[in-house]
Amino acid sequence: MSGGVDSAVAAARAVEAGHEVTGVHLALSKNPQSYRTGARGCCSKEDAHDARRAADVLGIPFYVWDLSDEFAADVVDDFVAEYAAGRTPNPCLRCNEKIKFAAVLQRGLALGFDAVCTGHYALLADSPDGVQMHRAVDTDKDQSYVLGVLTQDQLAHSLFPLGGSLKSEVRTEAERRGLAVADKPDSHDICFIADGDTAGFLDRHLGTRPGTITDQSGTVVGQHDGTHHYTVGQRKGLRIGTPAADGRPRYVLDISPVTNTVTVGPRKALLVREIAGIRPTWTDRPVTGPWRGQVQVRAHGAPVTAEIAYDGDRVVARLDEPIAGVAAGQALVSYRGSQVVGSATIADTAS
Repeated sequence: MSGGVDSAVAAARAVEAGHEVTGVHLALSKNPQSYRTGARGCCSKEDAHDARRAADVLGIPFYVWDLSDEFAADVVDDFVAEYAAGRTPNPCLRCNEKIKFAAVLQRGLALGFDAVCTGHYALLADSPDGVQMHRAVDTDKDQSYVLGVLTQDQLAHSLFPLGGSLKSEVRTEAERRGLAVADKPDSHDICFIADGDTAGFLDRHLGTRPGTITDQSGTVVGQHDGTHHYTVGQRKGLRIGTPAADGRPRYVLDISPVTNTVTVGPRKALLVREIAGIRPTWTDRPVTGPWRGQVQVRAHGAPVTAEIAYDGDRVVARLDEPIAGVAAGQALVSYRGSQVVGSATIADTAS
């Protein structure tokens, strides 16, 4: 129970379905104020109070579990290390993989519970091969992408009661049930960066390291204070002193911490037709040989039809239509229709 409306209604539905429900709020920082304060829906002291009040309304036991050490090692440190390596991580995906459906699930099973129930928007369905995960009914809130790292064993011990509902319906239900979080705003920021200043956060952890910004020919067109300030596809805040010859905007094309260089160029140079991913995980049963499906490279990005091939430890997607701004470190999630098949970490791309 994060303290937001989704997890509160998910808990309410689990109670109504006849399950024996215990509410758990995760303390993810040794000092909650170092994450954030205010009604933002995740990780603050106020959120813990909101979660407790919701549990009281539902009449269920409530506990706070301290997973701050695990969160620091598996999510925060990973986030910093990925940026230092010139990649763009997704901390919410990593939190699902390492914390909510690993550390929490492991502890829950050890305590005799059967499943972790959350307010994520995704659908689960039984099949002859196990459990399938599908996109949520509310396409604007669908979270199957950030759940694409879950395995069959984890899905078998998961419940997503909100997957068949619209967000507006969830808020109306929360109000009807007397839950004070019915109108609480959703959280969109990175929970461990309290002020939303990602560059400042990374500077504090990595320091500043001035370097050059070059165009595709290698000509220096600007200076930077650290490659960790940039991500592939970025347009704003590039600090380029020399305008492009055609007068058009320039975008980050490549980040090289080794040479401490950021390369920029026109948008057309961002277009890729092939994406390779490593460390694949399987939400469905493993697929051998090439097959046609869809891939998604951002949490709320549009799916793209592709030919997808796995060879055991690497996945390659050849896209029917090119897409722009694909950053290493993000997840490449594959779908068969609405069903999630698997996920891999983007390693490189080709045009």
